[in-house]
Amino acid sequence: MARPTRGRSQEAIKREFDQKVVEVKRVTRVVAGGKRMRFRALVVVGDRKGKVGVGVKKGADVSEAVNKAVSQAKKNMIKVNLVNDSIPHEMKLKYKSSVVFLKPARPGTGIIAGGAIRSVLDLVGVKNVLSKMLGSSNKINNVLATYHALAKMKIRETNHNA
Repeated sequence: MARPTRGRSQEAIKREFDQKVVEVKRVTRVVAGGKRMRFRALVVVGDRKGKVGVGVKKGADVSEAVNKAVSQAKKNMIKVNLVNDSIPHEMKLKYKSSVVFLKPARPGTGIIAGGAIRSVLDLVGVKNVLSKMLGSSNKINNVLATYHALAKMKIRETNHNA
């Protein structure tokens, strides 16, 4: 009887987080007998309510790499402070060769972002934001730069008396 309950809880976890496979690449390693092929998956996992995680893993086939990346992303979840479906303040962050600029936007603007950044912002639950990728176009670096920028966001104090 313990098995059906375990299955239900795993289904609840799957429903709780949405996932997006940002990139799957074939990578090779040179060994004595020739080349070994593996697959690398970059996955973003989020609940669209302020939690997001990123995972990059390799596997023998695509599904194995994606499953490993999803489990890593769930372990690396962060809570992001959102203000009016946007980010609390501007942020410019450099991660390796990628620079990501994020700026809060008025309601109705939407997510103005490139593909790699858009997936992270969408799964965290941001609905209005302006962004720009500067430097490298490497998807992994841009996703991780966005992830670290969101992790460093501070809570903005709103003063209603002024």
